[in-house]
Amino acid sequence: MGQSPLPGPSLRHSTAQTASLPKNYEDMKPNGWIETIRGKPEAGASAARTKRVDERDVELFAQITGDRNPLHFDAEAARRSVFGGLIVQGGVTSGLLNAIVAENLPGPGTVFLSVEWKFVKAVYVGDSITGRVEITSVRDDKPICTIATTVQNQDGVICLSGTATTYTVALAKADS
Repeated sequence: MGQSPLPGPSLRHSTAQTASLPKNYEDMKPNGWIETIRGKPEAGASAARTKRVDERDVELFAQITGDRNPLHFDAEAARRSVFGGLIVQGGVTSGLLNAIVAENLPGPGTVFLSVEWKFVKAVYVGDSITGRVEITSVRDDKPICTIATTVQNQDGVICLSGTATTYTVALAKADS
């Protein structure tokens, strides 16, 4: 009795000190942002980008997607429509938000997991549009954000609004 069946010191008689435990739970939580290029963004952070959309943007988008709706290409048909002129494809409008999340905030390696967008006003060929994202929540354990999104025209009128969830892939940082 009193002898450990295993070789070495008995746990009951061990004098080894245990590692100190974290003082608070935050110290124990994994950081899912640690290897992302820009690191963890803060709730409330925002970024914006402006672009003048023209016929070339409409044509390039049509080449990629096949979207050749007459509202984008036939000036006379578009003029007679409820829009009163040529409009750009919705993907051109929302594409500005792709650029913001991938290049600015949260930054390189970021992709959309989900989006919920309302296209509330048409964007016309020749408009200058400004996309804006604002971080509304950030997970600590995974590089996932919820963001508020808008695109407005040169007059400050909202053309697209909604929310999105993003995931940021940890990419190897380039050597300096």
